Formats: sequence, C-alpha cells, structure tokens
Amino acid sequence: MFCMEVKVRYAPSPTGMQHIGGVRTALFNYLFARSKGGKFVLRIEDTDRTRYGEEYVKNLYDTLEWLGIDWDEGGSKGGPCGPYVQSERFDLYKKYAEELVKKGEAYYCFCDEDRLNRIRAIQTKNKMPPGYDRNCRHLTDEEVQANLASGKPYVIRLKVPLEGVTRFHDALLGDIEWKNEDISPDPVLLKTDGFPTYHLANIVDDHFMNITHVMRAQEWIPSTPLHVQMYRAFGWEPPQFCHLPMVNGADGQKLSKRHGATSVNEFRARGYIPEALVNYVAMLGCSYEEGRDIFPLKDLEKLFKMEHLNKAGAVFDYKKLEWFNGQYMRMMSDEELFKRVLPFISGTGDAAIPIQASEEFPAPKVGPEYSGLVLADDGTLRVARKEIDAGAEVLSDTDIRAKLMEVMPLIKERLHFLTEAAETVGFLFKKVEAPNIDDIIPKRLDAAQTKAVLTEALNFIRELDERSRTARNATEGSAQDVPDTAAFDHEAQENLARSYAEKLGVKLGDFMMPIRMAVTGSKVSPPLIGSILILGADKACARVQNALKKF
Repeated sequence: MFCMEVKVRYAPSPTGMQHIGGVRTALFNYLFARSKGGKFVLRIEDTDRTRYGEEYVKNLYDTLEWLGIDWDEGGSKGGPCGPYVQSERFDLYKKYAEELVKKGEAYYCFCDEDRLNRIRAIQTKNKMPPGYDRNCRHLTDEEVQANLASGKPYVIRLKVPLEGVTRFHDALLGDIEWKNEDISPDPVLLKTDGFPTYHLANIVDDHFMNITHVMRAQEWIPSTPLHVQMYRAFGWEPPQFCHLPMVNGADGQKLSKRHGATSVNEFRARGYIPEALVNYVAMLGCSYEEGRDIFPLKDLEKLFKMEHLNKAGAVFDYKKLEWFNGQYMRMMSDEELFKRVLPFISGTGDAAIPIQASEEFPAPKVGPEYSGLVLADDGTLRVARKEIDAGAEVLSDTDIRAKLMEVMPLIKERLHFLTEAAETVGFLFKKVEAPNIDDIIPKRLDAAQTKAVLTEALNFIRELDERSRTARNATEGSAQDVPDTAAFDHEAQENLARSYAEKLGVKLGDFMMPIRMAVTGSKVSPPLIGSILILGADKACARVQNALKKF
C-alpha cells in the first residue's frame, strides 16, 4: 500500500434507494475512520448500467448528508485518487486486465453466448456445479492471436488456481480458508463491451485509492477468496477485511420490506430523527459504553472499536428505534422541535417524500388535512382555506407560530414520531366539530352525568383562565410584587380540575375526558389544561357548549 493512514470506503451501486443495511455499512466505515484519525472515501460503483439511475446517486448524497455522515474524498469533494466514479475509470481497468493476461494470470475467452447457454443447460440437466468450463484457458498463443486478428469478441477471465486453498484473516471472524475448487471458476474480469465486472473494478479501485480496511456485510465472504486471488495475481497487498454481521428482522431473516420501513427515505417520511436513527443503527452489532444508550455521533466517533463488533447478526427492533426517536425529540429545545415538525405540519419537505403505504404500514397523518395549516410560497404559515370556509379563525403567520411555539412543550413529551405533530396541533387551527355523543361519554358515566360534567366544565375553564391570567400578570411585575397566592403552576391547575371532579362525584379522568373530546375533538391530545390555555377560554367554552347540544 502507498499509505499507512487508515483509509476506508463506502462504495454503493446506485441501483436503488439507500437502505438500513447499506447505511450501517457506511456508518461503521465512517466511525472507524474517525476513531483512527483516518479518511472515509465515498465511491460510486456504477458498472451495473441496466439498473443504474441518477435518482439513486442523488439519494446517496442526500441520505448521508441527512444523517450527518461526512466523507473526505469522492463526490463533489474530489480528492487525490479520483475520479471516484467507476464509469470514469474504464481505461484503468482495461489496462490492468490486460496486464494480468501478460503475466499469465488471466486469459482471453472467445466463447459466445450460445455456447455459454449450452454449458448452463448441460450443467442444470446433470445437476453439475454452475460455472464456466475453462474451455479458452487452454487455447494456444496462435489460436488467441488468430481470434484477436479476426476481431472476434472476447472477455478476459481470471485464472483461478485449480488446486489448493485460499486463506485470509478477517478482523471479526478470524482466519478463513476456502478451497480453490469452490471459487467461481475463472470469472470474467472485463466484459465484451469493455465494462469491468464488479470484482475487477473493486480490487483496482481499492488498491489505487489506498484503502487499508474493507468493512462490508458478511454476505460478501464468498467473494473474498476470489478477491484475495486477484490481489495475489496483481502482486498487491490486500487490505484488512472485516465482514460485518447481518441486519435481520424479528424473525431472524434478512431485514426487508415485510418487516417495515427499510429505505432511509421511508424513515424520513415517517418522522424519524436522523440522530436517533444513527444512534440506533450504530448499536446494531456493536457495543460501546456499558449502561448507556444515548450516543450522539461525535461520541460514537471517539468510542467505536472494531474489536467491539459482534459476530452474530443484529435484530432490527422498530420499537427500540421508536424509543430512541422519542428520547431525541425530548432532548430538543422547543425551537429545534418546532423546526423539525414544521414540514410534517405543513406537508412539505420530508413529509412529501413518496413512501410505500399499506394496510399494515399506513401513510402517516401529515399536512393541512390534519393540522389545518399550509405553508405559502412566501414562507408564511396560514390557516388552510378549507378550514376557514368551514368556520375556522383566520390567523396571521405571527399568531400561528406563537401558538405552535406555545404547544411545543406540551407535545414534546408525547411524540413518538415527528409525523404525529400535525394531528396533535390540529385542534388549534381546524374547525372542530362536536363529536358523537357515544365518543364523549366515558365508560363509567352515563349521559346525564356527562352532561353535568360538560356544564360544570364551562365554570372550570373560566376559572382556569382567570387564575392563569392573574398569575401571569403577577409574575410579569417585579419579584417583590408577586403574592404567594399568585403561583398557579401545573400542580395547582390539576388540583383545580380535581376539585371540580370531586364536586361532581366523579374521578378526575372521567371529568377530563368529555372536556378533551369537546375541546380537541380527540381522545388523544396534548395535556388538556395547557391545550385549553393555548386555545383560549372563549373558544374552549364555545366548543363545550357545542358539545352540550348533543345531549
């Protein structure tokens, strides 16, 4: 190798959207490089032109940027070993494929597709191992030159040893030995159209980009003996290999769409926090500090150690990721949370990313339909026209943002996903209709008792508002002017509600539930007392009176 500095790479093929398995590989490579003060290279392996898509290249860059995984070479950053796109390096691959032929480590193969298909048919019929029969390996120099002179199409194949074994050391799995007779027989290195195969391009690129460590999924282990043979044929020192444990679903099978979201875009559109996703994915198959779960990226960069990787496959637990998501949201400032939920409230940004919705994994409830708010082209927030036509109040951008900022502390403790914010804040901006009477009546009360609760709720809301105003006015004065009786904190507010419930002879929950349904239109909402104060006593009482008409 040309350089002793640790240098790793993430080299995806842009044939699909970035998914959890690929992101875990990129993240471990990135963390290893940062932990060693080394370099992290981003390389595009685009030799599969049939499935290649520019949208997948864009998705690669967008995903890493969203996750906060920064690379040192490749992409728009370039670097001393570029270009970092395989389709721009074809001359290099052809040169080194030809070099292997000159060294006697590879050969020209002139077998056409018809012959190869006949071989496959014979192998299938006779239940023989698949693979090339090495027919052209034994051509004389005269036969080869005659075929070349006649312009006969050819590929270049590697001469895999017919006997013996190939050994290599894996940093995680230890020493691995592979019989050469079990390696794919003389695989193609350079195709008829001049395109390199994955194996040739991968080895040449890793060598000339000075890659010191190759960290990839364990599914690549069967290809590694071939790669070691290619390094031997070139006379190059192979990098250190480390094959990472697989990421599986709860059933022990490789993680796939049947388990839930797998593409990063799907996680983005479903309201996951990138910091939470990075934290959780970093723990899939790797340990850090005992007794600790929350690891910001900067901490992971310092704590990652290859010897802390696990050999066994990791299980992707969506519930555990949900917990991480909630924890990271609760650690945010109100301002930061507002910034994160706004796209989902307005149905813009990440909320507009297309996803695969199904009965089992329905589309999230985001945008104006649930929040009652739209984001105008000029960046201002407005109450949706549909809601205004239905009777909702017209509010200015300033008023809307103020109400949203007020409600952030209330929803912060209850959110599991950013997507839940739209429906949670909708009661502040939408025209809330009185629910059906069956939805208003608690299980332990009858209609008459519920009507009594709602009637008394009008007094509760007005007293709550009055005492809150008094306390607020008092605290806005000088400290010496604040009387002891002015304190009206959460405990005092709840005690007020409890006193009304006791007066009616009902439990606190049975007192609050009908009010919640009347005021917010939902059984699930931010804390009710805070919601009433943000909405305003007049609106809250009007909604309660509207609900009373059902009785």
